[in-house]
Amino acid sequence: MKAEERREHIARLLREQPVRVEEMAEAFAVSPSTIRRDLQVLSDEGAVVRTYGGALSAAPGEQPLHERERLALAQKAAIAEAAEARVRPGAMLLLDAGTTVGALASRLASWTGITVVTNGLTALDALADSAGVELVALGGAVRHVSLGMIGPLAEGALRAITVDTVFLGADGVVAGRGVCEGTAEQASLKRLMVEQAREVCVLADASKLGRAESNWWTPLDRPWTLITDSGATEEQLAPFRARREVAVTVAVP
Repeated sequence: MKAEERREHIARLLREQPVRVEEMAEAFAVSPSTIRRDLQVLSDEGAVVRTYGGALSAAPGEQPLHERERLALAQKAAIAEAAEARVRPGAMLLLDAGTTVGALASRLASWTGITVVTNGLTALDALADSAGVELVALGGAVRHVSLGMIGPLAEGALRAITVDTVFLGADGVVAGRGVCEGTAEQASLKRLMVEQAREVCVLADASKLGRAESNWWTPLDRPWTLITDSGATEEQLAPFRARREVAVTVAVP
């Protein structure tokens, strides 16, 4: 297979799901260094975004939620299971919008005696028929690309609430810096979520670790827990493990 043809295949593959360098090297019967050169060419062309150990599709704009729901399903399921293990009976929880947190919401549908506050339409849908969960919608303006509610209405409602644990999603998470999002409104709401919670958990699959392409940030300058999947390399995890304020949980599918 010629290099140009291989790169076209790689770009198509990454539109479907994140893939690590070693997996692509095995799939295309070439060395990891060859794949890294291919990814660099694709990155220079704007076709992909490089991450630690792999790459993501760089399709214009943020991927719609219905597309992201098909990515990294096993990883998100494992992260959701690990996050559920942190939930205690009678807890009041705050769930962010997004597909990984949405996977946690689906697991919580069988619980009784907990309260879930959320700005995510995915979480609301997952929990709407659960008689045992008291469900509170923050309200606000809906971002159709992520099906999350943001803005002053959501923030005003959140200021009247404190919760035991917040489960955050993110476009990317960087040790010592925080989580990033595509808009100022998303980052602002996340900052308030962090302030109103006694415990902070960030749910992020391996492709999000060290990723900083989005421009708006929510600092994490207090103790918090990162829950990621077993695809994360030691190189990715090392900056988080080195921070005294971060506890790292690696979920195995």
